[in-house]
Amino acid sequence: MMKISSKSIKDKAQELGFHKVGITQAVETKRAQNYLEKWLFKENHASMEWMMKRKNERGNIHNYFPEAKSVISVAMNYYTGKNQSDINSKYKFSNYAWGDDYHKILKKRIYELLRWIKEESLHTKGLVCVDTSPVMDKVWAQKAGLGWIGKHTNLISREYGSWIFLGELILDIALEYDQPFNEDLCGSCIACIDACPTQALNQYSIDAGKCISYMTIEYRGDFKSKEDLDGWIYGCDICQEVCPWNEKFSIKTDMDKFEPREEIINYTNKDWENLTQEKFTSLFKGSAVKRTKYNGLRRNIENNNNNE
Repeated sequence: MMKISSKSIKDKAQELGFHKVGITQAVETKRAQNYLEKWLFKENHASMEWMMKRKNERGNIHNYFPEAKSVISVAMNYYTGKNQSDINSKYKFSNYAWGDDYHKILKKRIYELLRWIKEESLHTKGLVCVDTSPVMDKVWAQKAGLGWIGKHTNLISREYGSWIFLGELILDIALEYDQPFNEDLCGSCIACIDACPTQALNQYSIDAGKCISYMTIEYRGDFKSKEDLDGWIYGCDICQEVCPWNEKFSIKTDMDKFEPREEIINYTNKDWENLTQEKFTSLFKGSAVKRTKYNGLRRNIENNNNNE
């Protein structure tokens, strides 16, 4: 049986629908680990205790997968060509969640890639990671040459801007590796920092507790006071919308599953304000929006109304 090549893996990944793929060696990432430790020490993770609990795995890939030798980093473009002006209501909805749950879409394809690799290289072991695993997705994507981490803390690619979902396949075999993306193409631009209505961003750092996306999705419980969510009820795209790389280089995705559900576009203010648990469950079946739960979405809608 021939040794599997990096080129054949990349060809297969693109055949499975990934728009970018790079491969890097699974090594210690001390600089990123130190940054993570400092970020957590400052409590910039707010109430996301799962980040603290698994920081040792997140900071060192070999604590997560001791046999790791290679990391295949994949990216999928989710830009649909639409923006908040296409939504019929006053309520804003992050476009990453307009369609089907990206976790399932990417995971299914990465598992297919792993199965194919196992057919070609029988005893290979691998782990599939999409967002919820204790892995620093953006760090590995940069090391694999997919792009650079921008001042808004999202990964930016030359071809698709930052409208990309990331995932990894960690393998216990050595491969040929790509060069890391060592340029910082943000330059002197601070458009994302200036545009953030809650001042959640500093250069290359985010205070999750101030971030609208965190407040509308990850934060549980009631708001202690009226929060300025700027009209957003699920997530926030402001820092990405103002990014020159997204304004100039966004390309419409060929993935129909990321197209917005009809209700998200066509619902009126009244439809959202009268949303029931039953309708929430039906509308967001197979959607990432389930993350905030019905009570969280209701809270966000009511908070925006209270701020008018």
